[in-house]
Amino acid sequence: MRALPGLRGLRGPPPALRLPLLLLCLLAGERGSWADGNTTASPLTSLPIPEVMMTKYSNLSLKSHNISLTEHSSVPVEKNITLERPSAVELTCQFTTSGDVNSVNVTWKKGDEQLKNYHVNATEGILYTQYKFSIINSEQLGSYSCFFEEEKERRGTFNFGVPEVQRKNKPLITYVGDSVVLVCKCRHCAPLNWTWYSGNRSVQVPLDVHMNEKYAINGTNANETRLKIMQLSEDDKGSYWCHAMFQLGESQESVELVVISYLVPLKPFLGIVVEVILLVAIILFCEMHTQKKKMHTDDGKEFEQVEQLKSDDSNGIENNAPRHRKNEAMSQ
Repeated sequence: MRALPGLRGLRGPPPALRLPLLLLCLLAGERGSWADGNTTASPLTSLPIPEVMMTKYSNLSLKSHNISLTEHSSVPVEKNITLERPSAVELTCQFTTSGDVNSVNVTWKKGDEQLKNYHVNATEGILYTQYKFSIINSEQLGSYSCFFEEEKERRGTFNFGVPEVQRKNKPLITYVGDSVVLVCKCRHCAPLNWTWYSGNRSVQVPLDVHMNEKYAINGTNANETRLKIMQLSEDDKGSYWCHAMFQLGESQESVELVVISYLVPLKPFLGIVVEVILLVAIILFCEMHTQKKKMHTDDGKEFEQVEQLKSDDSNGIENNAPRHRKNEAMSQ
C-alpha cells in the first residue's frame, strides 16, 4: 500500500521531545479547567445581573412587614419603618372583600413609580400580595404602596427612613459667661458617627472642636452626643444641629439656644418696683390733699364759730343796755 503524497513528510516527534510535549498538554488542560472554575474570568460563564445582586447581598438580614386592608377601609393605612443598615425587605398586603377577589386589580408603587415582580395570591375572600427587594442605599428609602382597585381604591403604604434624632422641644435658656451642654439622642439605634453644626437649616457651619477650644463634643453612649459650649456670649445664641450618620443616610435635628444677660431677669422686677413706687406716691399725694382740704374746712368752721360768738356777744351787750336804762328809770 502506498502512502499518500501529502502525508509522506508527517512523522511523529522524536522520542526525546515526547515527554516535554506531554507535560505541556497536561498544563494546558489544567489551565483550562481553572478558567472554567472561575465564573468571572470568562463572559460566557458570568451570572445574570439580578443573580449577582442576590448573591452579593444574600447575607442581609430579612425585615418582614404586613398591612391589612378591608373593603370597608375608608382611609389609607400607613406604617413607618426605620432602617440603620442595608436589609432585605419583604412587604405583604392583605385585602379582605366579600366580592370576587379575581376582579380586584393589584398594583405596587414606589412614590409615583410603578413596580414589577410582585406576587399575588388569592384564597376565599382574601387577596394577598407580596413584594420582595433589598434596600442598600439611601435612594431606595421612601414610600412603597400596595393598591387594591375594586369599586374604590384602597392603599397601604410602608414608609422607610433612617432613625430619627430626638432632642428637647423647648429652647435652652442660659446666661452670659456660663457654660451649657446640648444633648441629642437616638433611641434603639447606634449611629456610625455624630457631627455638630451651627446656623439655620439652609446654611450650616461645622463646629471644629480641634481649632476652637470653646467647644467640646463627647457622649457616654453610641446613641447619644453632647456639645459643651463654654464662656457663652450673646453671639452664641441661635440653632445648633446634630447629625447622626447611618449606613443608609443621615438624620438631623436642631437645638435652640438663647443667651441672655443677668439684667434681663431683673427687668420685670424693676418694673414692679417702679409701679409700687408710683402707687405709693399717688396714695401719699391723695392723703396730703385730703388732709389739706380737711384743715381748710376746720379753719372755716372755727372762723364761723368765732364770728358767731362775736355776734352773740354784741347782741348780748345791746340787749343789756335797755335793761340798765329801765332799771335806772324805775329806781328814780
